Amino acid sequence: MASNIIDPTRRQALGLAAGAAAGLIAPRAFADETPLRDLAQAKGLYFGSAVPAGPPGATQGPFEDARYRAILARECGVLVPENELKWYVVRLAGPEAFDFSRADRIAAFAKENGQALRGHTLLWHHPQWFPAWTKTYDFGVKPAQAAAKMVTEHIQALCQRYPQMISWDVVNETVDPKDGSIRSTFLSDAMGKEEVLDLSFHVARQAAPKARLVYNDYMSQEVGNEKHRYGVLKLLEGFRKRGTPVDALGIQSHIGAENADTFTGFGKPQEKEWTAFLNDVTGMGYDLLVTEFDVHDKGLPAEFAPRDAAVAAYAKAFLDQVLSYRQTKEVLAWGMIDKYSWLQGQWLREDKKPKRPTLYDDDYKPKPLREAVAAALRAAPAR
Repeated sequence: MASNIIDPTRRQALGLAAGAAAGLIAPRAFADETPLRDLAQAKGLYFGSAVPAGPPGATQGPFEDARYRAILARECGVLVPENELKWYVVRLAGPEAFDFSRADRIAAFAKENGQALRGHTLLWHHPQWFPAWTKTYDFGVKPAQAAAKMVTEHIQALCQRYPQMISWDVVNETVDPKDGSIRSTFLSDAMGKEEVLDLSFHVARQAAPKARLVYNDYMSQEVGNEKHRYGVLKLLEGFRKRGTPVDALGIQSHIGAENADTFTGFGKPQEKEWTAFLNDVTGMGYDLLVTEFDVHDKGLPAEFAPRDAAVAAYAKAFLDQVLSYRQTKEVLAWGMIDKYSWLQGQWLREDKKPKRPTLYDDDYKPKPLREAVAAALRAAPAR
């Protein structure tokens, strides 16, 4: 369990932010209304967001919300299908079927609005997130060969369908945060843990030679992530030793409060250890991506002004550090409107109030968090 004590440097930042909170959330235009996509582009970066899409013909949901679509079109230089390329969506019907209908809608929207696409994810290497049919699937008398064939065909199908992807989360969340080990799945049971991971990256390199290939995970800066960070470093070291073509580490960046029912306040950042982790990753030649950015405000005051100010200050400090590395190439929010955030239905606030973890509020107005992201992008060194 992470501590809810904020370290002195963060406490000072939060105090300064609270003092300016009234000005930050007043009903006015921000001083710089330049789209975030343009601020990022000026520094050699991409800014974008994940977005969910229902099936063709859907009438409800974020992607069907015209005001949300307008914000995505204006602010984002790249879009990420939130769930639409995961196995449990594209392979739901069985081992021989692919369903790209939801992801195709996002790809069409991106094309209409001059936006890039990035892919999430070719292999979510976690047993919980495979479709139900995988639990009893029989690979036959040569399981390793059959599993390798399934992985290869899956990756080739997705990469060929979307050759415009600028980057792919090839493997997602294979490190178990409890002990830093590699998770087992029906695929690794058939062909080996390292073998399925390495094969995924090699096939992705062949199928998407121009895309940045990413290992994506949720190890974080707060107390309690020590074993997770260690496991990720060991994984990245193994990739390098084996010549696995991995280009970057995706830092999911679900920062703020710990995702637990009993937790309140912000976690305590381990600044020294987090800096050492980033230095180790970049020292191995990896780029960095901020891939799923939001700020969990569980336990913060119910009043909007101090809550938004604390969220903005915490985010600004995090982004300033990660963006200080010129190896950081993309900043990607996990949603842009509070009411659509995945955090609304999980780890509820004790006061039962809605959370405010994204850049825009439920009235589609920019919040201090949006201004903090803009300020971090403006302050970032050029790539």
